[in-house]
Amino acid sequence: MKLIAFYLPQFHEIPENNDAWGNGFTEWVNVKKAKPLFLGHNQPRRPLQDRYYNLLDPGVMDWQMRLAKKAGIYGFCFYHYWFGDRMVLEKPAEMLLKNQKMDFHYCFSWANEPWTKTWHGAGGNKEILIPQKYGGEEEWRNHYHYFRKFFMDKRYIKEENCPVLLIYRLRNIPNFNDMLRRWNQWAREDGFGGIFLISMDMWREQASKSRLVNGTVDFEPGKTRAWMMQQTSLWKPKDSFSLLQNRFAVRSISYREINKKMLKTPHGKNQFRTVFVDFDDSPRRGVRAVVARGSTPRRFGRYLKEAVCRSKEEGNEYLFVNAWNEWGEGNYLEPDTKHGYGYLREIGKIAEKE
Repeated sequence: MKLIAFYLPQFHEIPENNDAWGNGFTEWVNVKKAKPLFLGHNQPRRPLQDRYYNLLDPGVMDWQMRLAKKAGIYGFCFYHYWFGDRMVLEKPAEMLLKNQKMDFHYCFSWANEPWTKTWHGAGGNKEILIPQKYGGEEEWRNHYHYFRKFFMDKRYIKEENCPVLLIYRLRNIPNFNDMLRRWNQWAREDGFGGIFLISMDMWREQASKSRLVNGTVDFEPGKTRAWMMQQTSLWKPKDSFSLLQNRFAVRSISYREINKKMLKTPHGKNQFRTVFVDFDDSPRRGVRAVVARGSTPRRFGRYLKEAVCRSKEEGNEYLFVNAWNEWGEGNYLEPDTKHGYGYLREIGKIAEKE
C-alpha cells in the first residue's frame, strides 16, 4: 500500500500574498494568531520545537521527506497553482526537482480555483486576487510543457508508465476532454503511456464519467462532511461539546462519526480512499470554522488500518492522507507540541506490517 500525503507549499513568502496581507505573510501568520473559541479548543497549535519553517530554506524539505519516508509514507502530492498567465507557490517543487539527492516520490494536484482572499481567512465576500484562466491549445501546451520536466523525473509517481496527476475541480475546465486528449498525446510523444488522471471527488463533484479520467480520490473530510451537513442531527452539539462550552456555536462534527461513514462508503478499482488526520480551520475562518471533535493518534491509526484493509480488498494500491502540513486546517502529520510524533508513529506501525 502506497501512502501519499497532500502537501501545502504555502510556507514561504510570495509577492501576491505580501501585496494582499502585508510583508511576511505565510500560512504561519494565520496559525500563530489563532485563538481558542471554546473550552478545551486546541488552538493555537504549535509545531514541535517551534519549527515555523520557511520552505525556501535549504534543508527544510529534506527534513520533511526523511521524516515522512521513515514513517512509511510513499510520497507527497504537491498542490499546484497555475492560473494561465502566472503561477504561485511553485518554488518548493522546483527546488525538489533540482535537488536529486532528495530521494522521495511526489506528484501534483492542480488546485484549479481562483486565488481568493477568503481562502486565507478574510471575512465578507470573496475577493479574487488571481482569476483562474484555462485558455485554448496554446495554453494547454504551455501547461504540459511545465509539467513535462517533472514527469521526466524518476521520482515522479507513475502508474504503468503514466505520470499521476490530480485535478481539484475537473468539471470547471471548459473543453477538458479536448485538453486531456492533447495532454495524453504529448505525453505519449515523450515516451509515456499517457497521463494517469485522477479527479478529486468532492460532494457532487462527479467528473469521472469521462473516458479520459482514470480514477478518483476522495477529498476528505470535505466530501463526507458535506453529506453529513445535510443530516441535521449529526451537527447538533453533543453533551461533551455543549453550547455553554462552544460559546460561538462553532460548527462541529465527530471525528468518529465521519470516519465511520467514510469507511462504509463502497469503492471500486481506481476509486482511491483518503484518510484525514484532524480538521479545524479556525485559524483561517475564525468563528465560521468547522471543527472535528475527537481526533487522537490512536483513533487515526485505527481508521488508517481499516482504510488500508479496505483499499486492498478493492484492488487499490494508493491511499491518500490529508495532510502532511495543513496547519491552517489543523490537519497535519508533522509533529506538534501536543501529540509529538504520535500520528507519524501510527503510520509507522501500519508500514511495519505491510
